[in-house]
Amino acid sequence: MTKYLAVLTTIIILSCGVESRETPALSQAQKIIRKSIEAHGGDRYDVHDISFDFRNRSYRTTRNHGDFQYERIFQDSLDRTVRDELTNNGLTRYINDEKVSLTAKDSAAYSNSVNSVIYFTLLPYFLTDPAVFTDHLGTSEINGEKYDKVKVTFSEEGGGKDFEDQFIYWFHQKTGTMDYLAYNYKTDGGGARFRAAYNKRREGGILFADYENYKPNPETMNINSFDSLYNEGLLEKLSLIENTNIKVQ
Repeated sequence: MTKYLAVLTTIIILSCGVESRETPALSQAQKIIRKSIEAHGGDRYDVHDISFDFRNRSYRTTRNHGDFQYERIFQDSLDRTVRDELTNNGLTRYINDEKVSLTAKDSAAYSNSVNSVIYFTLLPYFLTDPAVFTDHLGTSEINGEKYDKVKVTFSEEGGGKDFEDQFIYWFHQKTGTMDYLAYNYKTDGGGARFRAAYNKRREGGILFADYENYKPNPETMNINSFDSLYNEGLLEKLSLIENTNIKVQ
């Protein structure tokens, strides 16, 4: 599993409960997140049919509030067509349209890799899940623009295997858009990353973005400082994270 896909094995749990968005009293961080969800797509997330390509694989996500189906299609090393289908009931893999048996370990790995791509593509949609803890860290300035800085962690109960992963999101104070994010993780030896959104475009009323992917050099897990490091040019660009051929039904 790559570092990109290893970030959250919690994601599968987070993707299932997003239909419950009402709470008795919202914290400042929760209000900021909900404002951002509205800015990015609002109710269009709740019922959708979205397809896109990412790293030579085709993805499709369909949702009807709490019911979802995610699909990933690609050619394997033997030139066979592999289709992973993930729903509320779990993952099914097909090779050349024939269902194949999977070990529990493989099923979990494929589920996490499919779900992580969907999760990052649809952010900030999943940030109101009950397993998410949020904390407003104040304001920050990046490239001369002011942002609300929100930390996200996960409960151990319902937070999945990697509940100790930490995220920070930067939400533009005027537009509400989520323009930057950082995270640290302990899987595969651990590490931390920072992403800066670019090529933002709206399809079917939903805002999508590609990302520049950075790492701190020297390595540090203190993601709270990544906005300052980015402003000072002290992050090393690793790659571009690009989704193409986005179509929204």
